[in-house]
Amino acid sequence: MKKSVTLLLSLLFVSSAIMAGCGNNNNSAGNQGEAAATNAANATESPATKEPASSEPFEMTIRHTQVGADKQKRLAILEDVVGKVQAEVPGLTFKLDGVDSDVNRKEKLRGEMAAGNPPEIFDLFGSPDSKIYAKEGKLLDLTPILEELGIKDKFSNLDPFTYEGKIYGLPIGGSGEGFFYNKEYYASKGWKAPTTFAELEQHLAAIKADGKVPLAGASKAGWVPLMLANHLWSRYAGPDVTAKFATGEAKWSDPNVVKGFAKYKEWEDKGYFKKGELGFEYAEYTTQFTSGEAILMYDGTWKSSVFKAGQSGEGLIGKVGFFNIPAVEGGVGDQTALMRDVNNGYGFSASAAKDERQLAAVKSFIKNMYNEEMQLRGLVEDGVLPAMKIDQAVLTKNITDDLMSEIVAVLNNSESSFPAFDSLVQADVTTEISNIQIQKLIGGQTTPEKMGEALQKIQEEANAAVE
Repeated sequence: MKKSVTLLLSLLFVSSAIMAGCGNNNNSAGNQGEAAATNAANATESPATKEPASSEPFEMTIRHTQVGADKQKRLAILEDVVGKVQAEVPGLTFKLDGVDSDVNRKEKLRGEMAAGNPPEIFDLFGSPDSKIYAKEGKLLDLTPILEELGIKDKFSNLDPFTYEGKIYGLPIGGSGEGFFYNKEYYASKGWKAPTTFAELEQHLAAIKADGKVPLAGASKAGWVPLMLANHLWSRYAGPDVTAKFATGEAKWSDPNVVKGFAKYKEWEDKGYFKKGELGFEYAEYTTQFTSGEAILMYDGTWKSSVFKAGQSGEGLIGKVGFFNIPAVEGGVGDQTALMRDVNNGYGFSASAAKDERQLAAVKSFIKNMYNEEMQLRGLVEDGVLPAMKIDQAVLTKNITDDLMSEIVAVLNNSESSFPAFDSLVQADVTTEISNIQIQKLIGGQTTPEKMGEALQKIQEEANAAVE
């Protein structure tokens, strides 16, 4: 049954806890608009923005990942928030530290947390990172701040940032994953978006025969090819299979999981990805599609921001569509399931609790970043799905982009969702598949079966370490 946009946003972002039957959407859509206005008014008058006693100059750092040409819209939103906070907190100057997302998560932030000197505000991955840092006492407990601002119940899902009932980070937005496709090329062939897996594979073969690149490819960073690979093994083995690896209920070497690896390898062997992709960065991935070289690109819904005026994909405005991977024959579980995520957000150093002015700045940052205006700006300007509950009428009014309307329709038609693998398995497993196994599979240095066995070995070691 097709859901409303309001229901979509209530259920949109699903973590492993939700897959186990836990949810936190207790507000009705009918009073959300009125409640948002009331909370906004209360937040303005809240002690959260009360001026600290001292106005002596002080500096705080914001580590963000809004780097590169395609992230200028979200950087502009951050800069606007920074300006508002600096105006509200006497003496404050923010230093913006832009770092690549992968480098921040896997290198810089890990090292800073270990040394006990993270930035005051930083880009934070929800599960499992926030839980690990919260357990170590490195993150500021935001629960009382959210209660003070009146927005604790305004988020669609805070589970990835929640540890022992307390909230330690806030998602900036959400995303889903699927295929972007060149509608102009498809129309020239008399095609529409595929509705069966066989039809999708027919399209891939025909595109290859036409001298075009069927699928954009850039696998220097393992997370890029793993977006599609994750969806394929979830089609064959079920959308809940990845959540079962860390519990021992399922194995990476299970036959249906291996089928997903094998399908990805089959597409590699048939030349459906651009040759030499192991040497390409994520930016090249986008360029292959926006230049018309590649006809399809599997990516997150955030990529819709590229197809706006002034962005790198401006030439494809009105010529891009979006579809979910069709059902595979013999696949397990819900074959409409999509990968949906609410793991990217902001965290705050626990040290802010000891400094009145830093705490005032944190409260002001949250108040100015997490509200309906900024959530809608993220949606309209940058293609980032809201992480906060927004009234259906407001959403309908603001979604005027044809591509975003198509994305929302696809999300509405999926009956369930699953989080990305790296929010469900231990860091050692993520490293093994992202930095070793997926590249070996693409490069022909391993087989789907051997890949499954190697991953299962690391998984069992990781599971044993937490027993």
